[in-house]
Amino acid sequence: MKPSITALEGTWTLAFADVRHPDGTRGHDYGDSPKGVFQVDHNGHYAMFIFDSARPRFAANDRSKGTPEEFRAAIMGTSSHFGTVAIDPATHTLTFHVVGSTYPNSEGTTQVRHYTMDGDVLSYQVAARPNGDIPLTGWKRMQP
Repeated sequence: MKPSITALEGTWTLAFADVRHPDGTRGHDYGDSPKGVFQVDHNGHYAMFIFDSARPRFAANDRSKGTPEEFRAAIMGTSSHFGTVAIDPATHTLTFHVVGSTYPNSEGTTQVRHYTMDGDVLSYQVAARPNGDIPLTGWKRMQP
């Protein structure tokens, strides 16, 4: 039997976007005041957006005229993807089937993340990066 998506259904606001370094210290992955939203519908379709709120604006005020540094800051200061998500409460896993992403290498992948749910706060960790950093993400359910 397929687990119910009801536990995830709705709109969530970003509570934190941190990173745990190999030495055990924890820092911010998307600046001091990241912002984001995670939406899941009753069929498990999702859209997720995380932004570093300190990303610099483009000086030319024209996205087609950004400098290489502005483009780098814009892409490195965001993580966004959409697709379908499934939840398995027995194994405490979320399975994301990524259809589209700001990081093209994620498109078409399946990503499994271990989660915890504490009241209206959902948190999970992403697989370790090549440098050993482990992204930690938390979402708070928005009330209707």
